[in-house]
Amino acid sequence: MDDAQARDLSRGHLLIPAPGSARFADAAGRIALGPDTALDAGPGTATAARWLRTTVGPATGLDLLPPPPAGGRPVIALRTDDEVRARHGEEGYRLTVGRPDAGPEVLVAGGGPAGVFWGAQTLRQLLGPDAFRRAPLGPAGRTWELPAGTVEDAPRFRWRGMLLDVARHFRPKDDVLRYLDLLAAHKLNVFHFHLTDDQGWRIEIRRHPRLTGTGSWRARTKHGHRASPLWDDTPHGGHYTQDDIREIVAYAAERHITVVPEIDVPGHSQAAITAYPELGNTDVLDTAALGVWDDWGVSPHILAPTDAVLRFYEEVLEEVLELFPSPYVHLGGDECPKDQWKASATAQARIAELGLAGEDELQSWFLRHFDRWLARRGRRLVGWDEILEGGSLAAADPADPEGPSGALSPGAVISSWRGYAGGVAAAEAGHDVVMCPEQQVYLDHRQDGGEDEPVPIGFVRTLADVYRFEPVPPALSPAAAAHVIGAQANVWTEVMDSRARVDYQVFPRLAAFAETVWTTGLPAPADRDLADFEHRLTAHLRRLDALGVDYRPPAGPLPWQRRPGVLGRPLDGPPPAR
Repeated sequence: MDDAQARDLSRGHLLIPAPGSARFADAAGRIALGPDTALDAGPGTATAARWLRTTVGPATGLDLLPPPPAGGRPVIALRTDDEVRARHGEEGYRLTVGRPDAGPEVLVAGGGPAGVFWGAQTLRQLLGPDAFRRAPLGPAGRTWELPAGTVEDAPRFRWRGMLLDVARHFRPKDDVLRYLDLLAAHKLNVFHFHLTDDQGWRIEIRRHPRLTGTGSWRARTKHGHRASPLWDDTPHGGHYTQDDIREIVAYAAERHITVVPEIDVPGHSQAAITAYPELGNTDVLDTAALGVWDDWGVSPHILAPTDAVLRFYEEVLEEVLELFPSPYVHLGGDECPKDQWKASATAQARIAELGLAGEDELQSWFLRHFDRWLARRGRRLVGWDEILEGGSLAAADPADPEGPSGALSPGAVISSWRGYAGGVAAAEAGHDVVMCPEQQVYLDHRQDGGEDEPVPIGFVRTLADVYRFEPVPPALSPAAAAHVIGAQANVWTEVMDSRARVDYQVFPRLAAFAETVWTTGLPAPADRDLADFEHRLTAHLRRLDALGVDYRPPAGPLPWQRRPGVLGRPLDGPPPAR
């Protein structure tokens, strides 16, 4: 065995994300799987078995049929295991390749069904990049070699997510399903589905059909950053039917991914107000004259703080809850300009009626209404860190599920996007936190400072920067750190008008992010072994090639990935620490 082989064996056979423990024999210690390899799926392993048969089976040509009663065939065995659960939790697994004690050739033992599934993902990586294709490349009857050894693994965080914005640029259902597969391949388990915004409403609500009939289409689209003079005059839009949503949710569940819907209130609501003008501040402007917004940025048109608007969105959420079993429902709460409320007699009367200090507390009251509405139905509000403003932040009191006057309920979760500060404050107050600071994990930000980067937005956030992302700030107390339930990378699509553009911005940085939220025991950011990760990434890019991912090559964008002449908004220097 040469030095390169020894290095690769010690690195867990080029796995991404890196496993907690990987022990392999030398290069001669390999086993072969062939057409007669059987798949023995024990109780609780049905999702992993179906995935192996329908995804890995077609790529490899292995039928993976159940073993015959007489035995005698090479076997991949899937099991849930109490000992693995006790050591590593429901999502942990142990993958053993070889025949210890005359057992199966390959044994995937998970702490629960999700653990078995994540172990099956590791098995596909060990089979090599050709196992990521849709049909076998080699001749019929090809054998597939696996290195003998053991991988023992479990995730660092229970929320390992990615947000995909389909409101700014709509992505067809098949693109969403494809991204669920890509998340699963990287052991990510939360899909934050940003469904509504000023530029489009993407989910069918049967009680209010104009939300999609009117609100899902805009007449034109700004091409590039909002300062760009370029326009695409083709109407843009689309939406998901409720059956589409059910299919997406079921597809995700088969991959042990939770779909968290986002319905934005009270800001980012121009598309909804266009569909139903009475939702807006009608005493300030003629909301019937509005259209679905065709520009980027933050629209000044926000929801009116009336009982009728609250009831309208309760009816929306009643249908949302029927479609999404997720315990979490994201209601936005960010970037809500208050100028219309300041000018609205209706809004000012509500402030006086409730005894509020001003418009910030009015927004807090609006979000708290839905926080409690969701809590009474067994769901948890998630909101961007602006929901902490206006007197909403208070220590969680499990004995008082409604929370003190003016405070979020104890179950409310904070998505900390404007930096770490909001998440730190929320965690110290006892709220669960998902860290997603724009300075670190907004994947719409440019990946390099070169002039060829397509429509460059924001600060340079390189692969190395994302790999050094740390979800838990060192200043947090141990009790507060336990409230950081995970992190997510956010993909805002204002300047991503195609599947290829989304791929370019997301990959390969999502692979680096996945390691920061999965791999337990990563060193402090400055001490992480970037060279090791990049070495493993070289092999991982071949997997992405097989999957048809249009990632950014390490050497820079290919000619067809560039967007010359389309204005972006690059920001120089390091991003501000917040």
